[in-house]
Amino acid sequence: MEILNSYNIIIAVSVIIIVSFLFNSLSKKTNVPAVLMLIVFGVGLQYLLKHFNTGEMKFLPILEVLGIVGLIMIVLEAALELELKREKLIPILKSFAIAIIGLIASAWIAAIILYNFIPEMTMPSAWLYATPLSILSSAIIIPSVSGLKAYKKEFHIYESTFSDIVGIMMFYFLTGRLNPAEDSGVIGFTGNIILTIIISLVASYALILIFQKIKSQVKLFLLIAVLLLLYALGKKMHLSSLIIILIFGLVIANMKLFFAGKLSKFLHFEKAHHIYHELHTITAETAFVVRTFFFVVFGITIVVSSLFNIEVAIISTLIIASIYVIRFVVLRIFVGKDILPQLFIAPRGLITVLLFYAIPAEAQIATFEPGILLFVIIGTSLIMTGAMIYDKKRSSKAINIANKNQVKTVKWKAPGIEENNN
Repeated sequence: MEILNSYNIIIAVSVIIIVSFLFNSLSKKTNVPAVLMLIVFGVGLQYLLKHFNTGEMKFLPILEVLGIVGLIMIVLEAALELELKREKLIPILKSFAIAIIGLIASAWIAAIILYNFIPEMTMPSAWLYATPLSILSSAIIIPSVSGLKAYKKEFHIYESTFSDIVGIMMFYFLTGRLNPAEDSGVIGFTGNIILTIIISLVASYALILIFQKIKSQVKLFLLIAVLLLLYALGKKMHLSSLIIILIFGLVIANMKLFFAGKLSKFLHFEKAHHIYHELHTITAETAFVVRTFFFVVFGITIVVSSLFNIEVAIISTLIIASIYVIRFVVLRIFVGKDILPQLFIAPRGLITVLLFYAIPAEAQIATFEPGILLFVIIGTSLIMTGAMIYDKKRSSKAINIANKNQVKTVKWKAPGIEENNN
């Protein structure tokens, strides 16, 4: 009996999506990230495939494509939820500062750890391996923080999105420095970002003006296809392509701000807003499906035995400890004392895996154990899970105390007018 026939693949795909939906529902009740459940589910499928002796299957190309599309959808989904208002300027700048300082400091410490513990590891390679381990996972954070207070949820959306974008830019800046002929330096890198922002703004305005005039009902996947094309072309031109996706999402989510003054006469707000609303829905749905298959496929590719390597456990534990020490210091400086559960919401995930497989051959170290990657992803996810469960219990306890202490009422008597007997 052939296992991997068309109907079995359709059954498998359908079951995975249904299971992922159930995991999402379970995640909301337990605060265990659905992504963690998907990875475990993928590991289970790995052993199931071995049991049926399906032979060696090459999942890495599939994983890379799913990761890129998933990353685009997740950043777009996050951008569509961000409101640009004057009163939100400080929270945005604060989130950006926390994201970039946490990223660079975490990568620096992780690079030192990897350099000192792994034979043959050079410092340039250590920085390349450390950068993916230092990037927050918006794929895990954004779906997981929906139950937090509005300002905390907003902080995590901003922070994780900035961490994704700056982390990817930092990674490709470091890879560019491996080849002196292609290294444009800091000035060239800055110019690249400015050029990307200009192209992003022009493309965003053009797309909104064009698509609001398209009368066909089937145009949202056309818009997504155009965005994917712009991202891929941007990569070919060595631009920071993720900025294109972020800026388009910000422009369409804040149309009244970007189409102010004389530009407002070119915008048909009702039609454009309808596109925004439908795009928001379809982006969330697509991100859900792509994220599902990415982490299931990642689970299938995991070498579980590497988790039980003592050296892997020591290196990973040191990296995880450094992540939270740095995060504690940065949050205390920028946020103050109210840093729970934000302190422990720092999981690694999709981009960590994606960039790990993008490390150039000339920088790869044979003695690096991929189990470190898995250990850090699972460790940070479990710590976040514990923090979210604790926060939920703490909130429930506060609500119960408030409900027990009922507000008492007293009768109110209207003041009378005293008669003057004189």
